[in-house]
Amino acid sequence: MKALRPSAALAAIVGSEPLPRTEAIKRLWDYIKARKLQNPANKRNILCDDALKAVMGKDEVTMFEMTGLVSRHLASA
Repeated sequence: MKALRPSAALAAIVGSEPLPRTEAIKRLWDYIKARKLQNPANKRNILCDDALKAVMGKDEVTMFEMTGLVSRHLASA
């Protein structure tokens, strides 16, 4: 897996060192679960706190949207 450099907004959540896309998504899920940010009525939706909103750009996203939105915050290292 190719290591990618996270943007400043994403680095606030997953760390600033280059990492593969799969590891970035895993760390995002760890963050989401630790802060109980999944919508209780629909677990496929993620309720964004301020740090996540900086990455996602909106208050609530689906887990399917999340992958695409995160890709914009990863660049070649």
